[in-house]
Amino acid sequence: MSNRICLSSPHMGDEEKKYLEQTLASNWIAPVGPNIDQFESEIAKLVGVSHVLAVSSGTAAIHLALMLLNVQQGDSVFCQSFTFVASANPILYLGANPVFIDSETDTWNMDPILLKAALEDACRKNSLPKAIIIVHAFGMPAKMAELTAITEEYGVPILEDAAEAIGSKIGEHYCGAFGQYGVFSFNGNKIITTSGGGTLLSNNGISIQRARFLASQAKEAAPHYQHSQIGYNYGLSNLLAGIGLGQLTVLEDRIHARRSNYERYRAVFEKYNAMGYQFQFQEEPSGHFSNRWLTCLLIDPEKNLGLSSQAIRLAFEKENIETRPLWKPLHQQPIFENCISYTNGVSDLLFEQGICLPSGSNLNNEAFNRIINCFDAILEQNAQCGTVAI
Repeated sequence: MSNRICLSSPHMGDEEKKYLEQTLASNWIAPVGPNIDQFESEIAKLVGVSHVLAVSSGTAAIHLALMLLNVQQGDSVFCQSFTFVASANPILYLGANPVFIDSETDTWNMDPILLKAALEDACRKNSLPKAIIIVHAFGMPAKMAELTAITEEYGVPILEDAAEAIGSKIGEHYCGAFGQYGVFSFNGNKIITTSGGGTLLSNNGISIQRARFLASQAKEAAPHYQHSQIGYNYGLSNLLAGIGLGQLTVLEDRIHARRSNYERYRAVFEKYNAMGYQFQFQEEPSGHFSNRWLTCLLIDPEKNLGLSSQAIRLAFEKENIETRPLWKPLHQQPIFENCISYTNGVSDLLFEQGICLPSGSNLNNEAFNRIINCFDAILEQNAQCGTVAI
């Protein structure tokens, strides 16, 4: 596997080693310590919020946020359908009911028109959701101005799943700070990583303090272990927070590298389109700045000599190059088959035609050229045969 080109592998540097060595020397190998305090402070300063809690995963942060929003058994929570399952699983943890909202075509994120329709229906039924989970898919900011105006009209709070979008922004406002609560993920495949980890962000200090209590097994102030309610083991270790601190020092470089990957792909595919193909990228609307966590491509077989994203994925796999389909919409997932959804066909089309290309910030010229040479071979074969033989 040494020559495998991965979709988005971790990219470590020297600063991470320095923090790890310091942490090991100090013996702060625990879910408390100075690295955690500093990591939370640096994230808050970066995004422009007043309070941050470092936790074991982005999923844990979503779970805690839903509890802070008093989501309980039988409540409903609106959730973007075009996302990874971790956005919605915590709704089920609490016995609540997800209602899925499809995407618009500009950013591939929650459609304001469908959200408005869903809220109107819920209002008529006197069953407004406890929260609305909006995702910034692949690092592309959602249409937050429109979405926020709608949610404020109905008084429903936003939980902003910015798991993939650290460093992305609209104007000068960073993703993760638009909602009542925001969430980042630092999983190994993200633009920066703590191996596994996440953060919960808010300007509500009392709520974050409450989340900190719940994330540490709900231990009460006593000389013995005292517990009057259910808590969770959601703390991030001081060791992993050290990795995060090292990664934060190169965040701007990593974003620049990911955006450069996108531009390189776009330049090549513009040449393909000039040859008669019609490959389509996830566009960046005016005023939006995406960290371009993953470069994503849409391939309509009817406009590309029968060439499909599935054929390309399998052809790349034969060359030991990892690609992925775009997210399968949650309203299509078997676990959610009985859930209400408001759909318009956009996320279904994205899943059917979309593919994620290798996008790591450590993608070097040799690997990039190998990817493009493989694509050239696919197109040549497709032009000769009318389809790609797999």
